Amino acid sequence: MIRIQIIKDNEMLRMAFAIRQKVFVEEQKVDPRLEYDEFEGISTHFLAYENNIPVGAARWRKTANGIKLERFAVMLSHRNKGIGKALLKAALDNIKNPDYKPIYLHAQNQVIPFYEKFGFVVDGEEFEEAGILHHKMTYKP
Repeated sequence: MIRIQIIKDNEMLRMAFAIRQKVFVEEQKVDPRLEYDEFEGISTHFLAYENNIPVGAARWRKTANGIKLERFAVMLSHRNKGIGKALLKAALDNIKNPDYKPIYLHAQNQVIPFYEKFGFVVDGEEFEEAGILHHKMTYKP
């Protein structure tokens, strides 16, 4: 069973950081100085559980350009089980957007098809972020 919770305390945030450490820093070789940033405290964070085990994390935050979804990470052993979908749905459902600002993200190229299934469209040229090729994608439900 998959369950998504908004992170409400430091212990839950530590679990999310441990997942991001495994996925981004260890698996994808992202520099930890780039992975953890000054936006941690102003972001809304999510933790995904499968059978009560923390296996995924994500966050969103307001920016000058709209609302940015970020740091979607699912443990390798738990991918292709609907956890990413559940995280994305929880984040989108949680966003209060009274100003109708755009919702966007920077998608690693290999996951563009995943986000397209949920109404995101590629918006601009390819770019490199943390040594990984990305495209900006904007939500167009």
